[in-house]
Amino acid sequence: MRLIRLSLTLLLLLNTLGLQAQSDSLTQAKVKKLALYGSIGYGATLVTLSQAWYAEQGLGGFRFFNDNPQWKQVDKVGHFYTTYRFTNISHALLTKAGLEQQKSAVWSSIIGAGLLLPVEILDGFSPEFGFSYGDMIANAAGSAFFLGQHLLWQEQRIKPKFSFHRTSLAPQRPAVLGDGLAEEMLKDYNGQTYWLSFDIHAFAKESKFPKWLNLALGYGAQNMVFARDGENLSNGFNNYRQYYLGLDFDLSYIKTDKKWLKTVLFLLDSFRLPAPALEMSENGSRLRLLYY
Repeated sequence: MRLIRLSLTLLLLLNTLGLQAQSDSLTQAKVKKLALYGSIGYGATLVTLSQAWYAEQGLGGFRFFNDNPQWKQVDKVGHFYTTYRFTNISHALLTKAGLEQQKSAVWSSIIGAGLLLPVEILDGFSPEFGFSYGDMIANAAGSAFFLGQHLLWQEQRIKPKFSFHRTSLAPQRPAVLGDGLAEEMLKDYNGQTYWLSFDIHAFAKESKFPKWLNLALGYGAQNMVFARDGENLSNGFNNYRQYYLGLDFDLSYIKTDKKWLKTVLFLLDSFRLPAPALEMSENGSRLRLLYY
């Protein structure tokens, strides 16, 4: 029943946001259609994910949990990235529906942060997890990062991106780090790298720097079989942070009249494609010709 109440509350929230976000140029029918489809789709996704994550352990009393020292904070960067991308997608949908850019940016930021709130609340009732204020801060930061750039530049000049590669660590704890590619992409933080991709052309529009070529700063960590540093050390794993400086491709500069291709390029631009990168860590530096 708690899950049903959370889902219904979210549906009402998204519908209310959609109705309040109208302007003279945005018809009531368009707003209602967008809010209805978005609410139903997200509600169904929330129910499905909750069953996958909480079906075995169930839900108990609400509690807080400080997981900030875990996983070298790679999970927190993941929350930042996810909320930014939710905000970006919401902005694209609201703008396409006819909402004015400024209002769209504000409302999409609210929606982006709100989409993960029910998940955080469910974590609070989970006996294995708990409500993490660190996750909430990271979620808010992701939406704020999108809104701040829009207010400052009316465009996104610095884009958070994601890349992933499979590691040999996941099979050692498949229940925690994932069993199979789909689970490992979500759970194996060793294979996740998060990037800030800088649109150099946007910062220097008069330069001859290629529009499609960006510079990216990356962050990841390695040897994390357990969540905390002490657990890893006691089990023979020396976990450490990794930093990257690399090239990236900005797919938003590819022009096309095909709607399906625009959608594909928009979604692909959430990921850093394989490209050269310099890796730096406590183990030294090395050049990776095709890192992802």
